Amino acid sequence: MLLKNRSIAVRLAAASLLWSAVILVDAAAVLYHLESRSTEQIFDRRLETYAETVVTLVDVYPEDAGLVGSIGHILFDLPQSGWYWEISRDGGRVEDNLRSNSLGDAHLILPPDWGVDTRDENARVSVRGYGTAPDGERVRIIEADVQFRVRDNGFYRVYVAGPASEITIVSNRFLYMLIATFSLLGLGWVITTFVQIRYGLKPLNDLRAALSLVRAGRTERIEGRFPEDIAPLAKEINLLLETNREILERARTQVGNLAHALKTPLSVMSNEIEDMDPETAKRIREQTEIMKDQVQYHVNRARAAALAGTLGTYNSVNDVADALLRTFRKIYPEGVPEITGDVSRNLVFFGESQDLQEMLGNLIDNACKWAKSKVRLSATLKKGEERAFIRLSVEDDGPGIEKDNINTAVQRGKKLDETQPGTGLGLSIVADLSSLYRGSLAFEKSPLGGVRVVLELPGEQRIMPTPPQTAM
Repeated sequence: MLLKNRSIAVRLAAASLLWSAVILVDAAAVLYHLESRSTEQIFDRRLETYAETVVTLVDVYPEDAGLVGSIGHILFDLPQSGWYWEISRDGGRVEDNLRSNSLGDAHLILPPDWGVDTRDENARVSVRGYGTAPDGERVRIIEADVQFRVRDNGFYRVYVAGPASEITIVSNRFLYMLIATFSLLGLGWVITTFVQIRYGLKPLNDLRAALSLVRAGRTERIEGRFPEDIAPLAKEINLLLETNREILERARTQVGNLAHALKTPLSVMSNEIEDMDPETAKRIREQTEIMKDQVQYHVNRARAAALAGTLGTYNSVNDVADALLRTFRKIYPEGVPEITGDVSRNLVFFGESQDLQEMLGNLIDNACKWAKSKVRLSATLKKGEERAFIRLSVEDDGPGIEKDNINTAVQRGKKLDETQPGTGLGLSIVADLSSLYRGSLAFEKSPLGGVRVVLELPGEQRIMPTPPQTAM
């Protein structure tokens, strides 16, 4: 559940590292167990050798107890050295046991569950295990059951013990080496997994980058060579892009046909009313103009709706803004209001140039109607969480607008002041177009004293090596 919404790379890495850790830990545990058993077996064989020596010498010198106590190895002569041997007879007294000098008058302490598996006349070891020395040290003990040739025919048990710490030291040394080796192996595994995932997912990253170029308008289709399992996906996306262009082209044609079909009858009606009486002609002309404006509004809205989602369309904000500023300065040649612009360089709008002209033009025109002496246009890049936006603002030093009237101002055909020229469609067109491009339109208080209209549209900041691409 934790990885349900994670990326493919994270999920692959987590799965690989999890199973790798399980395999490495299990392999280390198995190797450590095998090594511990092997170390015990080697130590037991060493004890067996000492046991055979003890049995042989006791059989040769049966009566020399002093000599018997010192036979085997010098380690068996040192008190509490950790190396001990002891011989007991079945049914005999413990005090009569033969012992190594290292035991002194003490005896080996066997665990409660110590038992005899077999009896072997050839002095083969029958029991192995761990016991305790007189000083409390843990020792490894082997037991061999024998029958001496020189002594009576009774069975004797020969115990030989050595310090268990020697086994532990060897096992711990191996464990440290195992941890170091498997740590390096795990690190190499992590690096290898990371490289494999990066290399394996590179085609998907290349496909995403190619699709981003299409969305940004730098290319019209996905280019490049992809592996055979990714190539069909790239092909289907290219087909989808081509189908989308064909649908948009048909939509443009239909919108143009609709505009032509509606405008021509309206033009005929406008010409025919010239022969009517002035009062009637005036009323019909007003309604005809309203119809033309409505037709143009809906045609533009339909065209913008068809083009707003087009991939690969982008235009320079600087070019559109400069052209509009020059136009409005010509409309107001006396410099009243004073129209200024502050547009950041290399701003690119992801959409149609005509739509951007329509939105900015309506905002500047509306500001000029209400301004006392100043109108200012500014444009900057705003970074969002998922994508960047072009922040366009048009402000004036006019009377401003009340918050209660903002909704009315963006309604189609509504005018806050009927004495001002216009159809009341300007801000409505801006609001509709901005929503089609998944942008936003907001009203703020301007430092100039009037209103500041803020328009945010998708875009970025980059140098355009070629002229802007504008759909016909």
